[in-house]
Amino acid sequence: MELMEKAAYLKGLVDGLDIDMTTKEGKVLAAIMDVLNELTDVVYDISDEVTETVDLVDAIDEDLGAIEEDYYGEECCCDDDECDDDCMYEAVCPSCSESICLTEEDVNNGGMNCPFCGEKLEFEYDDDADGESEE
Repeated sequence: MELMEKAAYLKGLVDGLDIDMTTKEGKVLAAIMDVLNELTDVVYDISDEVTETVDLVDAIDEDLGAIEEDYYGEECCCDDDECDDDCMYEAVCPSCSESICLTEEDVNNGGMNCPFCGEKLEFEYDDDADGESEE
């Protein structure tokens, strides 16, 4: 039973009891039923707004994904199984022309072997005055 059905069921129970709504207890019960009905309406309004918001965020996410794919090419520079959130830099191997994700540790170490062709890659890392890095 959904929330609105439960509220309607309770209202039906109260109506079926033939409670005198002019007594203290009747007035309290009537006030509780009014609050319950208002809360039910608010919950349904919020639920509708959340559904609309989720749909809008999903549409924005899809649009952003398309823009990222157009701008960056592939979604990620590595295979989905190998995708690493630590990937901070991207480089292209001069031997095999494959895109390689680099972590900050890879750059700080000064080099690595290309995971695709095994070529030894070396990196130079300099901090400039703005805190940006050059490779």
